[in-house]
Amino acid sequence: MPMTPLMTSAVMHFGEMGNRWGFNRTVGQMLALIVLSEAPVSAQEIADDLNISRGNVSMGLKELQSWRLVKPHLVPGERKDFFIPAGSVWELANRVFEERRKREIDPTLSLLRDLLLDAPANTGDSQAQRKLTEIHDLLEAATSWSEELQALGPDKLQTLMKLGAGVGRMLELKDKLLPGKSSSN
Repeated sequence: MPMTPLMTSAVMHFGEMGNRWGFNRTVGQMLALIVLSEAPVSAQEIADDLNISRGNVSMGLKELQSWRLVKPHLVPGERKDFFIPAGSVWELANRVFEERRKREIDPTLSLLRDLLLDAPANTGDSQAQRKLTEIHDLLEAATSWSEELQALGPDKLQTLMKLGAGVGRMLELKDKLLPGKSSSN
């Protein structure tokens, strides 16, 4: 499957973004190649298109499957392993967010909860715990909000995103019309 210049640019960029999403460049490139392809992609095609070893492809596919981003696909009459995206772009994005939360946010929240259970030994610890409480509360609120947004589904979320700054303007208007009922409360 020859890649077009447009696909090549996208695949290379997704490789660079892979590090920011929580996996390496090659895995990011593999994900992009599979997502952008019209037909199921064989492991050999991935190796050929990205000029990487079959061993590297095998390890990358295992990682993508552990993230639940790609899945094997049976092609009748073929003995090769083929792969397709494990859902829509929306579902893949949700899985990346979910995995990042599990790997980054959840352990941090767990540590913060443990630290906040300890009795402060001195005023320095008391001050630190107050700040840790702020961090904990912010992460809890952001996580809860993120889960609510994910539960909305793609159509409602797109509508919400289109509202964008309009939501902020509505909250400001509410504050003006209903003094004492600040939206920051």
